[in-house]
Amino acid sequence: MYRWVKSSYSGGQAGQCVEWAPDHAATARAVPVRDSKDPHGPTLTFEPTAWAAFIAGVKAGEFQG
Repeated sequence: MYRWVKSSYSGGQAGQCVEWAPDHAATARAVPVRDSKDPHGPTLTFEPTAWAAFIAGVKAGEFQG
């Protein structure tokens, strides 16, 4: 079972909510990510370097529409 953490960049009130499992990422060399509105739904898994690049892009504002 993962300990899920909601992204601080997620929107509120049924908005866009992303969760990730940092403990699993540290031990398994994979970063599980899911939609917090559907906790029993599918989980995507990323390599740590890809996840780090994504987070850097979010912080740099690369994904704002």
